[in-house]
Amino acid sequence: MAGLWAMIKQSTLVHLCFAISYFTSGLVINTVQCILYFGLKPFNKRLYRKIGYYLCYSFYSQLVFLADWWSGSTLYVYISDEDLKYCGKEHVLLLMNHTYEIDWLVGWVFCEKVGVLGNCKAYAKKVIQYIPTIGWAWKFAEFVFLERSFDKDKEIIGRQIKEIMDYPDPVWLLLNAEGTRFTEKKHEASVKFARDRGMVELKHHLIPRTKGFTASLPNLRGRSSVLDIQLGIAKDSPVKPTIFNILNGKPITAHMHVRRIPTESLPEAEEAAAEWVQELFRQKDRMQESFHTHGDFFTGSDVPRKHAIKMQPRLHTLVNMVAWNVVTVIPMTYALAQSLLDGQYMYFSIGASTLLAFYLLMVKAIGMSKISKASSYGSERKANGHPSSPAHHNGDAETTKTK
Repeated sequence: MAGLWAMIKQSTLVHLCFAISYFTSGLVINTVQCILYFGLKPFNKRLYRKIGYYLCYSFYSQLVFLADWWSGSTLYVYISDEDLKYCGKEHVLLLMNHTYEIDWLVGWVFCEKVGVLGNCKAYAKKVIQYIPTIGWAWKFAEFVFLERSFDKDKEIIGRQIKEIMDYPDPVWLLLNAEGTRFTEKKHEASVKFARDRGMVELKHHLIPRTKGFTASLPNLRGRSSVLDIQLGIAKDSPVKPTIFNILNGKPITAHMHVRRIPTESLPEAEEAAAEWVQELFRQKDRMQESFHTHGDFFTGSDVPRKHAIKMQPRLHTLVNMVAWNVVTVIPMTYALAQSLLDGQYMYFSIGASTLLAFYLLMVKAIGMSKISKASSYGSERKANGHPSSPAHHNGDAETTKTK
């Protein structure tokens, strides 16, 4: 029986159903978002954002379903009781290591558990807003889209954060200070950069880029907190942490350390704030080394030990996924079969081509999420032909291009 269930989970037909549900629901949600963006937001921004939360939740939670229910993956969160009280109760800037193909999904799992999934946002490349479904959803949800030009981005960051701080419900904003996902090749570039400048080398992270953080901090101070999140997945895990394995129903175990830092306690001077980020990542590096050496974040680091909380799946994501499959997959399958039986081969061809396109889009999205597809580190060129400094780039959310 277990073998049959595993075959079902790996079935292309089942994956096609997921693709139909996800992309069709995405287009429906995009349409509603567009109507509300032009018809409601100019008159009642608060109500627009309230409704927008549930629309985004319905879209994002389909992916959380795959992690929680479909694959049966497990997330252990290490957080103090005091910090846990604030989760889901305030605006937050998240600083998270960008190590795994699924780190963004694990982050969404945690966000769903504390009730902020629909208001998860990130710093993202401007081009992403033009991608159908997910990009359009983020555009209407007021993500912080950057142009990779700091003079322009500094103004965008200030303007967008002021908008986000005006949200009626807590918003969690992700900043990937490393700028791109960790790979051995990019790590070599990061180590070389550190050596050339006499900086402390990081073993498990890339040297963080601080300008995105220092540009954001003045607009966050006193109005939000920073959540330092460290994600660890055992290197000898029998199931590799990939989207493909999640889709195939293979369980992954992840460990997440969460620490709340009030923005009032952070340095006010830009240079001091930048150094604070560098020191934070040195501590994160010690935690990751401890995790891979001792199996926990605490034994080999100076971080106080915390008890683990096992995150439990919530029925919300299961009900949402079933509902979308009922209203999308069943009608589309029926219409396709009916057109074939009625001899309407042109309509059948159009319908079949649409379903195939959905499936290929899903395969393409999974391909984009692979670590080998992540962007380069420290290889951008200035006008004079010299490599630009990783530490002086915006800390944009490279993760967001892979979701």
